[in-house]
Amino acid sequence: MSIIQILQIIAALGTILTGAVSLFWPAKVQGFTGLSANSGRGITEIRTLLGALFIGLGAAALYFNLPQTYQMLGITYLAMAIVRGISIFVDKSAESSNIISVVTELAFGIILVL
Repeated sequence: MSIIQILQIIAALGTILTGAVSLFWPAKVQGFTGLSANSGRGITEIRTLLGALFIGLGAAALYFNLPQTYQMLGITYLAMAIVRGISIFVDKSAESSNIISVVTELAFGIILVL
């Protein structure tokens, strides 16, 4: 197993971990993402979009264990980084958590598409 393959597995596991925190502890994401859920509907969205989606994407990459599934996850991260990077300037949201997120998304994206 190559170092790239190990890093890809770590990125997929990190994706699942991020999803698990969002799914089981949706209130904890507010401190990092700035998202707050003031209703049951908002909590459901955090659990679904940040929880289930991340768990599903990371698990699919690990389950199928094909270059294409890791690349799909990488393209997702690169798309997130592009949108976040543009949004940081447009929305004037250059906060440390946003910078950490864009750097992580770029790193995971690059590792996963290799």
